[in-house]
Amino acid sequence: MITDPAVIDELIRQFHFLQCADADFVRHFFASTKIIHLPADEPICQQGMQCSHLALVIEGTARIYKIGENGREITLYRIGPGESCILTASCIMSQKPFPAFAVSEQPIQAVIISTSDVVRWSNSEQAWRDYLFRLISERLSDVISVVEEVAFRRVDRRLAGYLLQNTDNGSNRMQVTHQSIASDLGTSREVVSRILKDFEQQGLISITRGAITLEDRDHLNDKSTE
Repeated sequence: MITDPAVIDELIRQFHFLQCADADFVRHFFASTKIIHLPADEPICQQGMQCSHLALVIEGTARIYKIGENGREITLYRIGPGESCILTASCIMSQKPFPAFAVSEQPIQAVIISTSDVVRWSNSEQAWRDYLFRLISERLSDVISVVEEVAFRRVDRRLAGYLLQNTDNGSNRMQVTHQSIASDLGTSREVVSRILKDFEQQGLISITRGAITLEDRDHLNDKSTE
């Protein structure tokens, strides 16, 4: 049960379906759910597991990814505040095992919903059903974009775009490992390191241990679209 007024207000602010639903559903929602906290780098779900709950993230981020037979990872999508996992929702509705891996990247605060409530509300509550359908639509678009990137764009273009996208908050420096980039792009660490070295030799970036600094955003942008 969730009774903290501050948490209740934050959930209503972040999750629109709670603003649209009738009062009886909202009361039942807070009476039948609870808050959990996870540290960073905590495994959340393993491939092949049955899903027992659906989590709605209030704070923090989680990464959903696949591992190939060669051990290479590819990030499918991330979940942040106000979001949830479509694979978990799909597995609950279909009663199938989780087909990927999930791990917390930052400390997470989330509300968890039992599988029975997820299914029951999907059949009886329009606001909840609309939320799940919208979530699936948005995340499916993200996954399709990942597939298109991996299948149709050269890795150097994708890497240039990745660097630009992840330093668009006013800073040209990002704390990241080559392995982390490789996992996000679905390629090998060796390929990422080689391309980054090429970028550095061209004066586009500078590399220090655990960090990358963009030195020429304009030419890096040209590189991402050439």
